[in-house]
Amino acid sequence: MKAVDLSRFKATGRETCFHGRHIGAQIYAGLDGTNWRLADYVKRGGYQALKKILGKDGAPPRTDAEGKPVPPGMTPDQVVAELKTSALRGRGGAGFPTGLKWSFMPRAFPGAKYLVCNSDEGEPGTCKDRDLLAYNPHIVIEGMAIAAYAMGVRTGYNYIHGEIFEIYERFEEALDEARKAGFLGDNILGSPFGFQLHAFHGFGAYICGEETALLESLEGKKGQPRFKPPFPASFGLYGKPTTINNTETFAAVPWIINNGGGPYLEIGKPNNGGTKIFSVVGDVERPGNYEVPLGTPFAKLLELAGGVSGGRALKAVIPGGSSAPVLPAKTMMDITMDYDAIAKAGSMLGSGAVIVMDERRCMVKSLLRLSYFYQHESCGQCTPCREGTGWLWRMVQRIEHGQGKIEDLALLDSVADNIKGRTICALGDAAAMPVQGMLKHFRDEFVHHIEHKTCAVPQYV
Repeated sequence: MKAVDLSRFKATGRETCFHGRHIGAQIYAGLDGTNWRLADYVKRGGYQALKKILGKDGAPPRTDAEGKPVPPGMTPDQVVAELKTSALRGRGGAGFPTGLKWSFMPRAFPGAKYLVCNSDEGEPGTCKDRDLLAYNPHIVIEGMAIAAYAMGVRTGYNYIHGEIFEIYERFEEALDEARKAGFLGDNILGSPFGFQLHAFHGFGAYICGEETALLESLEGKKGQPRFKPPFPASFGLYGKPTTINNTETFAAVPWIINNGGGPYLEIGKPNNGGTKIFSVVGDVERPGNYEVPLGTPFAKLLELAGGVSGGRALKAVIPGGSSAPVLPAKTMMDITMDYDAIAKAGSMLGSGAVIVMDERRCMVKSLLRLSYFYQHESCGQCTPCREGTGWLWRMVQRIEHGQGKIEDLALLDSVADNIKGRTICALGDAAAMPVQGMLKHFRDEFVHHIEHKTCAVPQYV
């Protein structure tokens, strides 16, 4: 048997982020796929934010209103205040205010504290974090070092998705460069501050993207979610206070420190500061990662991605990864890409994966694939999720293959309702919301499958 040449399938980033169609790029600015090393990052102004907070940037001496000298650099409180002003919200899915999360860390805690980067990118449709770690790893390292300084943390981990081993190797190389240059380790840049950062190769399970399951996996245990409370800020990794943020969240921090929280907020919208990387996938001419200011109209984002493939009509969009409820075309074309606008429309910004579906897509078939994914990835710890996701998949499969009954639609709604809010983590909700979204907006297609034993979309007949 002839061996498969895997090099043909290796991503280069040309397909995803080096297309030159970003708007006001901050994270992707100046990248070409080859300039990821430390020397290149420093040329682009890298590690200036870290130098600034440590008072090592060569800034002239300052005085306060009374003329007294002000110590160089920034205090941890000042760093957190800038983050709060910026309205940077967590880029992993929940959209929680980052500055507020950092303020929860008990800085005076006498023992060990931990900082964790969640790079376990397993959401269908999302491919932004792996590009970030591949082509700009030092921006994540710098962001984590600043976060560690702000919270008084001396040890951090980057949990990297198990199925992208080459990204793990790339990040390890970047860590080695940063350590040798004095940007990591003890007494960073000659200051009293020290921070040890390590990469951790994950296990390729979707559930490990849930923050407490990630912590369990990081401890060497089965990746299953923990009950909350206690929350990681008080009882996290090894039972110690821990702050967890997404890769893109840390990558946004250096720009905020260099330029200020106010300017960052002005780039986006109130309560939605800065730029956001959207993974636009599905039925578009130019799928890929697009960095645009929050509040950019969806119509503009679709235009950047070359419009709907083949000039066909837009049918529906899942705006925040597979776990977000689907929205019909008319709704999407009228909204802006930010947390609040999408929530008001009845969905979520989530991970930023924008799954575009044109008129050729059957919603029943689409839901079948999503339902299969969630029943497969359920960790099985909670009965409503373990059993309910299987029920959802089997019922949708029955409808898809012409064996459904009209009562199945009410049963689908009922099972989804009985999963939501009854599980330890949000995977149950993630499995239920696509079902309820599809039934809400595209019930007629499900009815057609049941009544006619065939698909309403000609392509599938």
